[in-house]
Amino acid sequence: MSADTADVIVIGGGTVGAAVAYGLAKRGAKVIVLDGDDGDLRASRVNFGLVWVQSKGLAFPEYQSWSKRSAGAWHAFAAGLAETCGIDVHHRQPGGVHVCIGELEFEQRKARLLRFHNQMPPGAYTARMIDRKELQSLMPGLALGPDVVGATFSPDDGDCEPLRLLRALHAATIARGGRILPGRAVVSIARNSGAFHATTRDETFVAEKVVLAAGLGSVPLAASLGLTAPLKPERGQILVTERLAAMPLPVATDLRQTGDGTMLIGATNDDAGFNIDATAGAAATMAARAVSILPSLASVRLVRTWSGLRILSPDTAPIYQQSATYPGAFLVTCHSGVTLAAVHANEIAAGILAGALPECAAPFHPSRFETGQDHVRAVA
Repeated sequence: MSADTADVIVIGGGTVGAAVAYGLAKRGAKVIVLDGDDGDLRASRVNFGLVWVQSKGLAFPEYQSWSKRSAGAWHAFAAGLAETCGIDVHHRQPGGVHVCIGELEFEQRKARLLRFHNQMPPGAYTARMIDRKELQSLMPGLALGPDVVGATFSPDDGDCEPLRLLRALHAATIARGGRILPGRAVVSIARNSGAFHATTRDETFVAEKVVLAAGLGSVPLAASLGLTAPLKPERGQILVTERLAAMPLPVATDLRQTGDGTMLIGATNDDAGFNIDATAGAAATMAARAVSILPSLASVRLVRTWSGLRILSPDTAPIYQQSATYPGAFLVTCHSGVTLAAVHANEIAAGILAGALPECAAPFHPSRFETGQDHVRAVA
C-alpha cells in the first residue's frame, strides 16, 4: 500500500495542533493532521475559553510576555479565521478579573501582582488591584455578594468560545488545502530515507517534517523522535447552568457567560492522575463560590458538569523543541492552548516551515528543566 504524503504531518487535532496546522496551511504548506477519536483525553473540549494574560509567568517573565504577545494578536487572528472559513469564534477583549472573596484573598492577590510588576520592565505588566466599588462598576445592575472585597483586573484579558475556535481552526485549515483526518491515532513514528513515517493502525503517512502536538498523547511518541515531553495531567471540572438573559459581566476566572446564555462556573485544579470523573464535592465548592460572588445565581439551575485533563509541564509553561537527533521533528505543547493559539499559528508555524523555531521560543526549550531553572506555577 502506498503511503500518503505531505509537507508536514501534525499529530494531534486539538487547539494546539489545529492552530499550528492552520498557520502552516495559510503559508502554503501541504498539511495532514492525524487526530485520534472522541475517546481520547482532549483538553480542547473541556476548557473555559479564556484568552488570559494576568496570571501567566510568575518568576518566568518570558512566559508573561509571550502570553501578552499572543493576546495582542488575537483580534487579527480571529478576524483571519472568520474571513477564511466564515466562523465567528466570539472573541472579545474587555479586560478580565479574578474576584477576591475576603480580605485575605485580596491581600494575597495584591502581593502576587507586586511580584509580577517587579519582574517585568516598567509599564509592561498591566494588571492592577481594583476595589469593590470599581468591580461593581464593571457589572452594572448586578449585586455582588457581601464578602466580595475587590479583584485583580487586566485590560489584556479576554475570552472566546473554545468549541467554535476548534471548529474554525479545522475548517480554516481545510479551506487552505490542509486535511484533518480523525480516527488516526499514531502508534509509531520513524525516520527513513530522509522523511518521517507516521504509522496508524492501518495506514502510513510520510512528510519531510512532523509536529508532535497531541498533548498528553505526545508523551509515548516523543522519545522516538529525540524530543522531551515531561507532561502530566491535571483534572479540571466545570459547571454549566441553564440559559440566562445576557448579563453585564466582565471576563472572569470563576464565571463566564457564553454567547448562548449559559453560565460557565469553574474551575478545579486536581491532581487525580488520568481520572476524569466529575465529583459532587468539587461541584458544590464551585457553586458556593459562584453564589458568594453573585447571590442571584442561587436560584439558577445547573444542567451539567464535566471534567477533563489539562496538560502541564513541570513549570506549566509551554514546551517548544526541534529534535537535535532528527531535525524536522518538532514538539509543540502547552497548558494555554486558547491563549497561545495566535502565536502558534503565526510565529511557531512560520518557524517550523523555516526549519528553525524563532528566537522568541528559545526560553521554552525543555533544556530549562535540566539546568534547574524551575519557575513558579502559573495559576489563575
